[in-house]
Amino acid sequence: MGIRYNKIKDKHQREIVLLKSFPCKYGKCSFCNYIEDNSLNEEEIDRVNLEVLKEITGEYGVLEVINSGSVFELTPKTLAEIKRIVIEKNIKTLYFEIYYGYIKRLKEIRDYFKGIEIRFRMGLETFDNEYRIKGYNKNFSLNEEQLLEIGKEVYSVCLLICTKGQSKEMIKRDIELGLKYFKAITINIFIDNGTIVKRDNELVKWFVENYSYLADDDRVELLLDNKDLGVFEQ
Repeated sequence: MGIRYNKIKDKHQREIVLLKSFPCKYGKCSFCNYIEDNSLNEEEIDRVNLEVLKEITGEYGVLEVINSGSVFELTPKTLAEIKRIVIEKNIKTLYFEIYYGYIKRLKEIRDYFKGIEIRFRMGLETFDNEYRIKGYNKNFSLNEEQLLEIGKEVYSVCLLICTKGQSKEMIKRDIELGLKYFKAITINIFIDNGTIVKRDNELVKWFVENYSYLADDDRVELLLDNKDLGVFEQ
């Protein structure tokens, strides 16, 4: 049994919930085993989620909602309960995850939560188009013009680093471009999880030796372990 609610008490203070959802629309990323938390049973999804959402206090005025996919895979009942709670608890800022395929639909969520600042996070994983497609099986390619447009809509991107096939130069470039195009980035050091993507421990050692200072950068959330946010489903 995992943990679905936590408080982030140091940098970027907020409450965070891990919710169940319908299957990820894409669901083909070669590094992802989170989709095992998805369900087709809407009643079960809502039963789990409504219980988790009871934990929210609103004490920081900021809530992050994560699920094994995008906000668009949450059920109508779950979304309605989130809306009720953020109004009741006077939550001003709400984080949601999205997949690139939903980039033209973000206004729907902003309109639904009118009056709340919505910050979207997107799993970009890397700015190297070839590696994103061939290494991670995340099948989209972006040019600079598209990145500039996405940067207007998406608050932050997640970068997946230290996988076999990556290089130090790729990681350096990913961090530089992430901070160039987006207000914030989340850096995830890959943990072996039974998928075909594998961790490169030499890159991990190099990264920790050279980039630990990013933990003090307000624009960066550095996750050395995928359980660092305190929510996970086993």
